[in-house]
Amino acid sequence: MNTVISTFVRQCVAAIGVLLALTVVVGVAYPAVVWAASRLDSHAAEGSQVVDARGCAAGSSIIGIDPQPVAGQPDSFLHARVLGSADNPMAPGDPSSSAASNQGPNSQTLATEIEARRKIIAQREGVAPTAVPVDAVTGSGSGLDPDISPAYAALQVPRIARNSGRTPAQVQAIIDAHTSGRQWGFLGQPTVDVLEVNLALGHTVCRS
Repeated sequence: MNTVISTFVRQCVAAIGVLLALTVVVGVAYPAVVWAASRLDSHAAEGSQVVDARGCAAGSSIIGIDPQPVAGQPDSFLHARVLGSADNPMAPGDPSSSAASNQGPNSQTLATEIEARRKIIAQREGVAPTAVPVDAVTGSGSGLDPDISPAYAALQVPRIARNSGRTPAQVQAIIDAHTSGRQWGFLGQPTVDVLEVNLALGHTVCRS
């Protein structure tokens, strides 16, 4: 009987020791190491923030938000891909509206939303609906893609130039300066960083 009790106590002590050791390693040491590593590059640890010319946080390099002009003001923004929501096919400017639609390629709901977006963008840019690129009317998997295709950026050049007082060549040069090629030269497609272009165009979130 004493042997059984002694064995049980030893097992309990060993179990408690393992629990305490794992608590220290997994619950304290590991999170502390991860936190310390994140501090090595605080830019990445704080949401990959991008600042404007005045030093104000303008957004994130990994989260796309479609900027919107003040009501009644000319639209000189480069627009991002759509976010989309159940009640608004464009859902501009609000990342909380982002979500995958879960609509398949044969979905009539998705087809209706795409057609609505195509008409809205075509009217905004003054082009025929058939000229609107695919990425302009479809969202990414997360709905927060920070980049657009060069084709969608080029579609917006005339409007941006007209409303910003620049020439189309000047606007295109800014876009070209913030265009990235294929990853490693062969993966994916060239992309245009929407936020960086808008900052280069002089848009700022700071207020005087």
